[in-house]
Amino acid sequence: MGEQKDRMLRGDWYLDEPELAEDRRRCQRALDRFNATGADDDTERRLVLEGLLAGIGPGASVLPRFQCSYGSLISIGARSFVNHDALFMDDARITIGDDVRIGPRAQLLTALHPVEDHERRRAGWERPVPIAIGDNAWLGGGVIVCPGVAIGGNTVIGVGSVVVRDVPDHVFAAGNPARVIRRL
Repeated sequence: MGEQKDRMLRGDWYLDEPELAEDRRRCQRALDRFNATGADDDTERRLVLEGLLAGIGPGASVLPRFQCSYGSLISIGARSFVNHDALFMDDARITIGDDVRIGPRAQLLTALHPVEDHERRRAGWERPVPIAIGDNAWLGGGVIVCPGVAIGGNTVIGVGSVVVRDVPDHVFAAGNPARVIRRL
């Protein structure tokens, strides 16, 4: 394993390298197959995801067009549903619990970039921070989940929200940035 891939998997600052680029190409080839399936090709989509993702629970469903960086860092729980046009940038682990619903065009983004260190930003340094979504959560369409965020179980995130910090269990949160509106 290359030094930069090892750094990425440890959650350290890292730079891109040929091994990571090849891993992304392998993922993209699998996604090309997944996204080209016909409306009735549930079995083929499932087989592609089983070979690509770290885990996909029984009864879980992901609709095309689905995009991710590596796939191997994504786990989707039982009976969870990911709607059309989802983008999961899995430079770090993305863990989705059981019975989760994710609306169309949702984005789960794990990469941080240097904000104040202009030289490191220009050089392309990144640091991956995992995302976790608890059981029975629901993310509305167009939700963006930022690096390092944990969304609690039985929580609903309103359409178009940008989630920049952890959200507890049993709440409805919405807005940009998302904030808790009420308990559920």
